[in-house]
Amino acid sequence: MALLKMIPYNTKIDFVKLRAIPFAISIFVILATLFSLSTRGINYGIDFLGGYIIEVRFPEKPDVAQLREKLNKLELGEVALQTFGDAGDVLIRFERKDDDASGEQSKVVAKVKEALGEKLDYRRIETVGPKVGQDLVNNSLKAVGFALIAMLAYIALRFEWQFAVCAIVALLHDCMAILGLFTFGGFEFKETAIIAILITAGYSINDTIVIFDRIRENIRKFRKMPLPELINKSVNETLSRTILTASTTLLAVTALYFMGGAVISEFSLPILIGILIGSFSSICLASPLLLYLNVKRGGDDKKVSKDDAPVDNALAR
Repeated sequence: MALLKMIPYNTKIDFVKLRAIPFAISIFVILATLFSLSTRGINYGIDFLGGYIIEVRFPEKPDVAQLREKLNKLELGEVALQTFGDAGDVLIRFERKDDDASGEQSKVVAKVKEALGEKLDYRRIETVGPKVGQDLVNNSLKAVGFALIAMLAYIALRFEWQFAVCAIVALLHDCMAILGLFTFGGFEFKETAIIAILITAGYSINDTIVIFDRIRENIRKFRKMPLPELINKSVNETLSRTILTASTTLLAVTALYFMGGAVISEFSLPILIGILIGSFSSICLASPLLLYLNVKRGGDDKKVSKDDAPVDNALAR
């Protein structure tokens, strides 16, 4: 097991003393995201804006990449292809650009049939209106909100409310950072974006709970140790685990990004960034934030552990 430790167990990085730097970075990211949202907005995809759905059955399994290239040449806006059911079934979705649903739909269908061929079996042709997209936006916001509330309740019950507040602040930072990635990068915001945000939140809270668990354990063990030193000790003791977990996950997601094709790469990128952001917030945000809340220290026990050595109170400043 010693070979798996990427960071020595007795590492003594002073995360508390350096907390101003990650705090400043996080505030900048949040403010930049809010500014971008107010000026540039979100580049919603078909899932949120509505569009046209065409279900086609090919006589044999088609080359999806070649189909996408053909349909992109039609300049009908964003095109999304999805295989389902039998090998020859393909679901094609186009972005809606015109309020005249009936007239625009006929034009889209005509161009698609011309590009793919009239003899194919066009099994379903539908229009998804903007109301459906708005419902999806509302449901997505509810999903993220309920997930954060559930995490808040779980941490508050397992630890204390102070830990829950710090964890949720870090999670909100992570969600805002992923949202900023989509606004600054101009990536299309669709269902996969919501999945990426929830995956990032889940990964981040897992790392945070591991560190919080060590902090709680050390609070009981070192009752006289100043809180800044105790937080540093706990974060450093779990640092190897955090980095090892993040590294192995990053290897898998990086492989998907470079070798998974266009669709999977587009989905993998926000998760790749989210893992880095989640690890950063767990180490540099959630834990140091405990300094600003009245964390219970388990009473004034006069018995002090032999490992409780006097420390310089300058750490708290």
